[in-house]
Parts: sequence; structure tokens; C-alpha cells
Amino acid sequence: MNTTEFLMIASAIVPDRTAIVFDGQQISFEILQERVNRLANAMAELGIEAGDRVAAMQTNCHHLMEVYFAAAQLDAIYVPINFRAKEDELATMLSIVEPRLLFLGERYLPLAPSDGSVPPERIVMLDAAGLYGRHNYDDLLSNADPDQLHFPEDDEDATTVIMFTSGTTSIPKGAQLTHDSFSTFLLTSVTPADPDIEETNLLTVPMYHVAGLQGALAAIFGGRTLVVMPQFDPEEWMALAAKHRANRAMLVPTMLKRVMDHPSFGAYDLSSLDVITYGAAPMPLPVIREAIGKFPNTRFINAFGQTETASTITMLPPDDHDLSGSPEEVETKVRHLTSIGKPLEDVEVMIVSEDGEPVPDGEVGEIVARGARMMTGYWQQSDATGDTLRGGWLYTGDLAWQDEDGYIYLAGRARDFIKRGGEMISPEEVEQTLVEHPGVEEVAVIGVPDLEWGEEVRAVVVAVDPAVSEGELIEFCRDRLAGFKRPRSVVFVDVLPRNVMGKVMKRDLREEFGHPVTNS
Repeated sequence: MNTTEFLMIASAIVPDRTAIVFDGQQISFEILQERVNRLANAMAELGIEAGDRVAAMQTNCHHLMEVYFAAAQLDAIYVPINFRAKEDELATMLSIVEPRLLFLGERYLPLAPSDGSVPPERIVMLDAAGLYGRHNYDDLLSNADPDQLHFPEDDEDATTVIMFTSGTTSIPKGAQLTHDSFSTFLLTSVTPADPDIEETNLLTVPMYHVAGLQGALAAIFGGRTLVVMPQFDPEEWMALAAKHRANRAMLVPTMLKRVMDHPSFGAYDLSSLDVITYGAAPMPLPVIREAIGKFPNTRFINAFGQTETASTITMLPPDDHDLSGSPEEVETKVRHLTSIGKPLEDVEVMIVSEDGEPVPDGEVGEIVARGARMMTGYWQQSDATGDTLRGGWLYTGDLAWQDEDGYIYLAGRARDFIKRGGEMISPEEVEQTLVEHPGVEEVAVIGVPDLEWGEEVRAVVVAVDPAVSEGELIEFCRDRLAGFKRPRSVVFVDVLPRNVMGKVMKRDLREEFGHPVTNS
């Protein structure tokens, strides 16, 4: 299914329903379709053809969805850019995809390449005048035909998005996702627009991330009203959820914690929230247990996936977040809360050894997946593609193990695993242990060089109580972890470095705190 049909179907079924709420504006599905038509026609006048790359860099806004659907109408390829990218990072990404058009928010114009690789006539300003040869977005729309004049010719296997990986540990790579990458997932998980069913999604996750784009497309296909936040703020999130009676939302764990910790948490009526999906980073057990108690009317879903898999491949459903039952049942459910659930029906998922063979239950290996929505490769990066796509499987780089009930538990990234004296140590396991200490707010575990053992375990801790000590935390782990897994050092910081999706930037931690342990 071509993704342009998501909007076409919804605009035909619920034309007068509000599709997008943004910055005080309300845009109906019918008007959204017309705006997309106008933009596609204007882009065609500017010479955009099938296969051309169309990039966009801006915080969340309705323009980004319009640019995506307009590019899809023309069989062009949409390239969302991380609005937190620095000048050199932006230049690298643009040099890889060589966009024919670049849509920019005014605040990001100073980052645009000055070497002539993206001349002014190929830049469209989303929120500023089109000076010095650049185009203005609103002018393009107002001067274009409102009818749909262009219909996609390429099939569902054609690339529709090049989405750069988050780049927490290396140079970003552009994952090629097809129309089928999105439609396969949505057709099996979202009910199409229905005149009798109205729902509201609160979108906080950035649209340059696969979870943000997938969430926006799901809302369009489902005929839901999409309330768009430019960037996350905990009180604004609560205010919008209460004002618009939001039914669905996605939050990364750090966002959920900031909402619950906010002093105004109890001042907002959040009872309309039926589903909160979380993911993108590990969820500490104390945080999700607190959330289950503080959102008694809400069903929680843990969704695990990555850019290369076009979002979710495993899920922990609401039933596993229901902590009622016998003590034995509750104990099992609490254990499952530390997992990422089970594979979805439209993908195959295995955990394999270094030689690609399935590992027994309980043994750590790498998560691999295959199915129609896996990426087809990295744009212009054949070596990286060959490393990731092997034998029909996509190697995720995530290490995990599976229990006898089929639940999968993350053990960390392959490159983050710590090898001490031949023993492999999962940072995730040590982190989950330390975060149970009442004096620990957050923790990240890294490996540091050691002459005797090869690597030692170091914990980087954000403390709740300034009196908590290194020795106390190491001792806390003594009865909870095998001796070789216990941290040999602890450093305290005010905040952990994270990207916008809440993932800890362990590369930064290794650079700052990667010195050997002394007196070990």
C-alpha cells in the first residue's frame, strides 16, 4: 500500500474532522489533503521528480507531515533531519542524500551549507520570508493548484523515507524505508478512519525519529486528531492532554518521569489517557511501577524497535502491566515489566550467537529480525548495509536473552557490552540493580580499561541523596549481583547526557569517564 493512501482514505471518510492541532491552528483532513496537493504541485513546478530527495529540518509542526505526503505524491524521497544537529553533522547528512529541496525553520538557516551545495533557490523557509532567492512556504501553497495533479507510480517497495540513525555512537547512516515499511505495520495495528470513532493523539516524539513519523502516520490513517507539540515540556504536555482530552500518547521513559515528578502533576485531569506507549530507551522498573499507580485509567504499552526496523518489532502489551492477581502472578508480571515483550506477528525475531545460530533460552545473543518492513539498506553506504543485512536478516546490534515464556530482555548494545576477565557483563543488568537503590535517580554503566581484567565496571550515577557514597552503592550490589558484575568504581554527575529520544550518550560518558580504575 502506498502511504499517500493513508491521507486520501481519511480525508474521504472524515473530511471535516480535525486532523492536526498545532500552535492554535486546527486543520481538517479535507484541508490537509488540499494543502498537500498544493505543495506537491508547487514542488513539481520547482522541478522535483521521482527519486529526488526532499529534506526538512524543523521542530515538530504540521508542515513536516505536509512535506512528507507531498513528496510521496511525486515519488520523491523524504529526508527528516534531526533539529539538534550541529553544522558539521548537518553538512554530512546533506552531502550523503544531496537534496533537491531543503525545508528549513528560520532558526536553522545559519546552519545551512555555505559552500553552494544547497543554493538559495533550493531552500524553502517554513516560517520566514523567502529572501535572497529562497522560497517562502506559504507563498508556494497560495500560488499552487489545490487539486491533486500527481499520483504516485512507484509501488509499495519504493523508498519513501531516508531516515538517519540517531548517531549516538557513530556517523549517522541513512536507513532507506519503503512505503511497505510503514503500511505493513499500520495495516496490522491500526483501525482505519471511522466516522463513529473519534480519538486524539498527543504527539511529543520528534518527527525526524521513526517513532514520531510512524505515530503521525498512524493518526492520519486512523482518522485521529493529532495534537502536535513542537518540543517536549512536561507541564505543556499535561496542559495539552487535559485541554484536548487526549486518548493516546507516546513518551520516552525520561519524559514520563519528568511528567510524574512535576509539581503540577496533580493539577491536571489526565483521566482521558487510555493508552501511553513508551520506548526508545530502557524503562527503569521503579518508573513504570510508579506510572501504573499514578495513571490508574491508562493502559501502558512498551514498544521496542529501531529506525532500521521501521519502529516496533516487539511489544509488552497492557495486560502485562496489570499488576493484579496472586502474589505469584504479580511477581511474574513484575519480572516481565523489565522485558521488551514478545515479537509482533508481522515480523520474525530471533536471538543469535556471533556465528548467526539461535541461542538457547536464557543465553545472551544479538536480536535479528526480518520482514517486509525492514529497511532495504543505508543510502550510499554499502559497507554498512552489508554489516547490518546478512542472510536475509537485519542485525540490530542489540543484545538480549529470551525466557521460557518467550519474553525478551535487553542486555545492552553489542558495542556497550563489558568483557571482564573473559566474562561478559550486561550494562543493563547492573543499571537495573543500581536504580533500585533509594538514593539513585539515574545510572549508566560503562566499561573502563584495566590491566589485570581487560575491563572493569564503572557506574555513572545521578544521586537523589547527596549523602549516598561510592562504597554504599558498591556494597548494595554485593548481594544482588555476581562478584564480577559488581561496579569497581562510581562517579557522580548532575545529569546524564542524553539525545532527544532519551537514550544515554555512552560515547560521551566513555570519553569523559573512561579512565582506568585506580587502586583496584
